[in-house]
Amino acid sequence: MEALDCQRCGACCCNPADNRAEGYRDYVEVDRSSRLLKKPALLQRYAVAGDAGPYHLKLVGAEERCAALLGTLGKRVRCAIYDLRPRGCRLVEPGDKSCLQYRRERGL
Repeated sequence: MEALDCQRCGACCCNPADNRAEGYRDYVEVDRSSRLLKKPALLQRYAVAGDAGPYHLKLVGAEERCAALLGTLGKRVRCAIYDLRPRGCRLVEPGDKSCLQYRRERGL
């Protein structure tokens, strides 16, 4: 089995199929403990206030990928706010159930 390389993949940084099917556009919540909340310019660039109030990372483009994801899925990617990323982003681990599901959905 090939080693999973997060700096090549980026599939977990896209809105999952089940969310898209339900029209769910509030992506990863920027939780109250996130250091991103203390960076107003970055917060405005990469997050949006959700319908229910809390901030969520913005989704962009037809891929519905996180606005902070730079590069090309499956080739070379990086997170523009990696050190400030919210808790939800930190929960996905290479090779876990969610990781493998997101990779399948993106054909990786």
